[in-house]
Amino acid sequence: MFWDKIAGFYDLFETVYNGSVYRALGQKVAAEIGPDDLVLECACGTGAISRDIAKNCRKLLATDASAEMLKRAAKKCRGCGNVTIRRMDMAHIRCGDNRFDRVVAGNVIHLLEEPRAALAELVRVCRPGGKIVIPTYINAFSGVNQKAVRLLEALGVDFRRQFDMDSYRQFFADAGYRHVDYEVIDGRMPCALAVIAKDFV
Repeated sequence: MFWDKIAGFYDLFETVYNGSVYRALGQKVAAEIGPDDLVLECACGTGAISRDIAKNCRKLLATDASAEMLKRAAKKCRGCGNVTIRRMDMAHIRCGDNRFDRVVAGNVIHLLEEPRAALAELVRVCRPGGKIVIPTYINAFSGVNQKAVRLLEALGVDFRRQFDMDSYRQFFADAGYRHVDYEVIDGRMPCALAVIAKDFV
């Protein structure tokens, strides 16, 4: 699997090159989570924000399709007794409807062939009154370091979409999500944080 092969490099990218964005992102995502929440994190990757989530929630199920990514996530979450690591495809979440208080899917929407179907899965497993939290690179943003984008593409990362803030908002509007709150975490490769309230889906 492609992501297994580059897990080590991607870990360095998250923690060193774009570390300031991920540190701020972890804090922003964690702020959306309460101490009694049961949280599902899809596409957790190497666990760049998993530990921040774990600090704030009752239980975290951190999932990814890549076994090598999950090994690194497990190391970062070592000592967090409320974290379960599981291999899972976010397009086919093996969990019942309305199960989680918060569902997080970070920096993955721009990579998916069918992002609307994946969004529907995230919404399905989130309970009424819960939230779906979706951070995504906005690498068409005017201040982004395009050298990093080209390097990731050279390694084989397939950016199926490149968002700026306007096109990110439009993506959710076109998919039928009208009540979405947004925030930008600026840095070398900025992230846009979208928060969908399940009550309004």
